[in-house]
Amino acid sequence: MSTPDIATGTAVDEPAPGPAADGQLTSLSTHAARRLTTTTKTEPQMQAITSRWLLKSLPWVDVKGGAYRVNRRLQLRTGRGRVHFEQNGADDIRVIPQTLTELPVLRGYPDADVLRELAGRFRPREVRAGQVLFEAGQPVTETYLVVHGRFTRYTRGKYGDEEVVGVVTDGDQMGDEAAGQSDPLWLTSVRAETAGVVLALPWAVVREVTERAPSLAAHLQAYVERQRRPMNRKGEAEVPVQAGHVGEPTLRGGFVDYELSPREYELSLTQTVLRVHTRVADLYNDPMDQTAQQLRLTVEEIRERQEWELVNNREFGLLHNVDYGQRISTWTGPPTPDDMDELLSMRRKTKVFLAHPKAIAAFFRQCNKRGLVPGTASVDGHEVPAWRGVPIFPCSKIPVGEDHTSSIIALRTGEADQGVVGLYQTGIPEEYQPGLNVRFMGIDTAAIVNYLVTAYYSLAILVPDAAGILENVQIGRTAE
Repeated sequence: MSTPDIATGTAVDEPAPGPAADGQLTSLSTHAARRLTTTTKTEPQMQAITSRWLLKSLPWVDVKGGAYRVNRRLQLRTGRGRVHFEQNGADDIRVIPQTLTELPVLRGYPDADVLRELAGRFRPREVRAGQVLFEAGQPVTETYLVVHGRFTRYTRGKYGDEEVVGVVTDGDQMGDEAAGQSDPLWLTSVRAETAGVVLALPWAVVREVTERAPSLAAHLQAYVERQRRPMNRKGEAEVPVQAGHVGEPTLRGGFVDYELSPREYELSLTQTVLRVHTRVADLYNDPMDQTAQQLRLTVEEIRERQEWELVNNREFGLLHNVDYGQRISTWTGPPTPDDMDELLSMRRKTKVFLAHPKAIAAFFRQCNKRGLVPGTASVDGHEVPAWRGVPIFPCSKIPVGEDHTSSIIALRTGEADQGVVGLYQTGIPEEYQPGLNVRFMGIDTAAIVNYLVTAYYSLAILVPDAAGILENVQIGRTAE
């Protein structure tokens, strides 16, 4: 049944009759009454907004010149990298020649022909779980590249018990530390914890190639001499000091040497063009400004992408720029309290843990198995989980791989502590938020108003141990 709507003059369908005996309504229906009311509205909602703890926890440095130079002491110890492989079948596995320069002994070596020859002499070898590759004290006869698998470095303790001293995983290498030694010996034993594949290269082949390639011989000699120079425990050029002396001995003089090619970080950016029709901007602004709401959600999306870049960007993102010496693998797969303690012990004054929410849940499961209750920390009025007093912040920008593994990042922050800092520039033209501006680009012939929205930012790690990563974190549930 239809009745005329007093407000509009149009026919509307009435709801089912009420309890009146004749079947007619005795009062105005709610459907009709709504035509005279104003709906209470929310602002446009956005599901993709996250807590963005990384942006909140980083101290931000104002970079007026658009670039930030990180000066450091001269580093003598060559850092390790990760080699990469190509596979064309189960038995055709090769190391990519250019990535051999990630090995400390070949860092900076330019001869591509020699690198290709060395890469071609590696031979794949399958290993089974529990197999011992070599034992401490044995002569080093081969160097190994780990294609796949998890290997444990261990040694015998003072009282004969086994002590695990490290984990070796995909892309790592073993044996290159024998360069420059006449009769090198393995310092630790290595056992395969899982089935895997390694590429092996006999040291006799390295000597053969070195004899035929003068450039390689000169490079290795320079590497050996560099490693023999006095250095401190962090691999920096030593400053001669003397302590505990009496009388008037002659003191050695020296100086603090600097890196001649310090790294510079240029500000990166995230941009988009926001388009709003003039008719919408002019007419549909009550009770909310349409342009303001469009801009608010656009800025939220830009900030989300900014945090993703700070984690994943290959030029400055944390996952790609943390020193390989500050990366460790989980002992067994899931993130255990032991793993978190190991990560925490690698630096002073750790301020932040960042982990994917699923990695945090996996860590809590391991705590539950041991009957441990992680603590909490109060941050900006929020109670967040913590380990050893260090807050653990969720960060969904840390990826979860196809193998259901992720990473946990630990940071020391701030310039005063030689930590990790965010970079931006304030005072830019038409600034809307610090480091973000909105610039009017004009109105086109279709009556569309265009605004250029830009955020400028980057991230710098001041010294290598300011950031560390726990890798190969399994986030799936394990069988009880």
